[in-house]
Amino acid sequence: MLPEFHNQDLLLRALTHSSYANEHVASGGVPLEDNERLEFLGDAILDFIAARWLYNRYPDLDEGRLTSLRAALVRASTLAKFARSINLADHLRLGKGEDESGGRQRANILGDTFEALMAALYLDQGLDAVSAYFEQMIESTAQAVLNENLDRDPKSQLQEWSQAALAITPRYKVVSADGPDHAKTFTVEVWLGDQRAATGSGSSKQFAEQTAARAALKDIAGQRRAPDTPASD
Repeated sequence: MLPEFHNQDLLLRALTHSSYANEHVASGGVPLEDNERLEFLGDAILDFIAARWLYNRYPDLDEGRLTSLRAALVRASTLAKFARSINLADHLRLGKGEDESGGRQRANILGDTFEALMAALYLDQGLDAVSAYFEQMIESTAQAVLNENLDRDPKSQLQEWSQAALAITPRYKVVSADGPDHAKTFTVEVWLGDQRAATGSGSSKQFAEQTAARAALKDIAGQRRAPDTPASD
């Protein structure tokens, strides 16, 4: 659920997307304020809280791993997951066109709004309130990220493996780009030599490539864990 606020105006501002502000005016005819400035502040606050928590929680990890873990915990897709866990989409104030085009479920909008919400909570109640709220979310996520190496770039991991095991570099091929310009979905194949290893989709070519690489890595890991199959007669 959403955190409780003393100042409801701060909460409303955090929930107000620029598309909504462009279609409405506040009392007195002045422009309505959107949440973009709050996003800026929230981004810095969450970076700090995640870094402090990781530093204390994992004293044996080096700087490089702490940095990649922090990036994994505050990237858009993770923040969108946190936003969905509190049903943030139900409270978003979106413009009509953005709402009708599926903006309420778009990861970048959800992640940005979550940042704005945390900034608003900071302004309303201070850093301790944000820490208490956010740290309970990353507590349940950080270990899964570590266990599955989700903090490491899957394209880099796949390239390292394929060059070491096969002496080849993965190739990525865009096979489709569907939807309107402002909400396209790209589908990408990743090839290892003359074999198609996996397919992935996403809201950008880069995200689709990462999704395809992650799928290929999961398939490779599954093949490694699979028991040997006796040869047929």
